[in-house]
Amino acid sequence: MAGIRLKNLIKSFGNVVAVDNLSLDIKDGEFLVLLGPSGCGKTTALKCLAGLETPDSGEIYIGDRIVNELPPKERDIAMVFQSYALYPHMTVYNNMAFPLRMRKRSKNEVDERVKKTADLLRIRELLNRKPKQLSGGQAQRVALGRAIVREPKAFLMDEPLSNLDAKLRVYMRVELKRLQKDLGTTTVYVTHDQAEAMTMGDRVAVMNQGRTQQLATPHDIYHKPDTVFVAGFLGSPPMNLITCTLKEGGILQSSHFQLQLPASIAKTVKSRATDSNVVLGFRPEDIKLSNRPAGNAIETEVYMYEPLGSEIIADLKIGDNMIKARTSPDMELKIGDRLWLTVEEDAIHIFDTKTEEAIV
Repeated sequence: MAGIRLKNLIKSFGNVVAVDNLSLDIKDGEFLVLLGPSGCGKTTALKCLAGLETPDSGEIYIGDRIVNELPPKERDIAMVFQSYALYPHMTVYNNMAFPLRMRKRSKNEVDERVKKTADLLRIRELLNRKPKQLSGGQAQRVALGRAIVREPKAFLMDEPLSNLDAKLRVYMRVELKRLQKDLGTTTVYVTHDQAEAMTMGDRVAVMNQGRTQQLATPHDIYHKPDTVFVAGFLGSPPMNLITCTLKEGGILQSSHFQLQLPASIAKTVKSRATDSNVVLGFRPEDIKLSNRPAGNAIETEVYMYEPLGSEIIADLKIGDNMIKARTSPDMELKIGDRLWLTVEEDAIHIFDTKTEEAIV
């Protein structure tokens, strides 16, 4: 096992900068998730780490060794891809044994490690099957087994669960997280699925346009977003964001409402904002709805609502702005209803409109 370090990594394809001065320190035994939308550079960064792409500049360390010039087979890492890439003519046993045989391991060692890994993944009964005889979840376990059996310094995983159905994906991410903790192997996991990132990662690096927007624990990524992008990307539904103007007396003014900020927040915003215009943010679950107006409440209109059994997601209009709120399944809503919303002080987020960085 080993820690991994990317230092000022840059990779371009023609005029497109896929990875833009990326630096990451991944701890020994850590499960780090690279999260972001398609085209943000996360897979390219993983391929550079694996040796499948050559960076234009920057340094890659696995343990204390710089590996920029080493071919993939000498980096002592194992990759698991979105496509399982199993050899169709080989049995499960031979698929898992293949990387060990390529390294000239003894027959006894190969047999022992394959069966030990098969027991760990609970696929012992599949060892004599061919890939075409496997379900998607079974094929995924075999692909993981082929990586695990080598006992590499690190696992690199590129959206390995994306081909599974929703129920199996939920099951497999729990199993994969538990497996990684049992093995203690440093793991870099690429996904665009925020549920995978939040449930599996020790830390999450949110990427956009080749850069890291924020690197933190899942809790801090969600509750303390550093940028407008992170705030709007994380959450289902994501954070509500409304551009406002900070007026004298700590009042946030939009075209259709006023909100009195607490004195401490107003003071911080006034001292740190680069402009009088700021972005107000609050998450759907932090909204409290009432049928009656109250002090410092914002008037809204019910545009649509989605009953989901355990909750209702309400689409609310505030002038030209559309926001979402989570509310109790017992709340009676009708399209066109007038409601008033309030947000607790500690649930208010304020971002700078120019830098798009968090102020509060």
